[in-house]
Amino acid sequence: MRNAYISYSYWFMAFLSSSSRIASGSGMVDDFDQTTPSMMYETGAMSESTEPNWWLNSGGQLTRNGKFLSTVQGQLANSDSFRNLYADSNPVDTDNGYRPQNLLRLVTRVKFKNFNQQVFFNIQNINTSESPNRNQSNGVFFFNRYQDGKTLYYVGIRVDGTAVIKKKFAGEYTTLKSAIVYPGTYQHETQPNLLPTHRWIGIRSEVINTSNNSVMIAMYINDINLGTGWIKILEVEDSGQNGDTILNEGFAGIRSDFMDVNFDAYAAVENPE
Repeated sequence: MRNAYISYSYWFMAFLSSSSRIASGSGMVDDFDQTTPSMMYETGAMSESTEPNWWLNSGGQLTRNGKFLSTVQGQLANSDSFRNLYADSNPVDTDNGYRPQNLLRLVTRVKFKNFNQQVFFNIQNINTSESPNRNQSNGVFFFNRYQDGKTLYYVGIRVDGTAVIKKKFAGEYTTLKSAIVYPGTYQHETQPNLLPTHRWIGIRSEVINTSNNSVMIAMYINDINLGTGWIKILEVEDSGQNGDTILNEGFAGIRSDFMDVNFDAYAAVENPE
């Protein structure tokens, strides 16, 4: 961890001290700090991923540079294979294939049920694409209990400064709770982002089943400008609003939209029964 965000939780320290990159039935930690830089490439199916712990579902490629994990920064070369792939499959959202990072979807290959998940992110650039899907609901989010792309919980922070907990069930989104964290006025053209840039910010989610078959979901933020350590921003109970509760274990992971961003100190840890 860099000095810019030295606040740890005890559970993260315990796992990080044992290995910089591990996966097991109870936890997964990746600080992306291996000595030799390496690339992670998108594959069409999880089974095709060469990564033991990750499946890059969308976004083209990621770089482990020895300090953190980076999306594509700027534009891909015209001849890049992912540039050509996205130019054919989704030119609108990826600026004719040059910015596949506009659609980052990084999924764990480990499943979790009642667990904590955290990561630090550092936004380098907001890509002001002409896509109609670039809007105030974009941001940096966690996947929680990911069954597939149509059924999961989202927890994260939007580019309009709003923290949000959402459920996607059978393809339909429901906002369970939200709160403004970074105030201001979002404007699509002149103010397309209210989140801090070039500064490490931590987000954490907690998901746990209750005795009455509801799901409690909480979100925390770690930002030195907001206070010390992890600050609880949201907590909500899903008791079946607009679709069943998602009670089963599922995959975790990270989503970001229309931005160049770095990630560090990822951890997902199952809570003790």
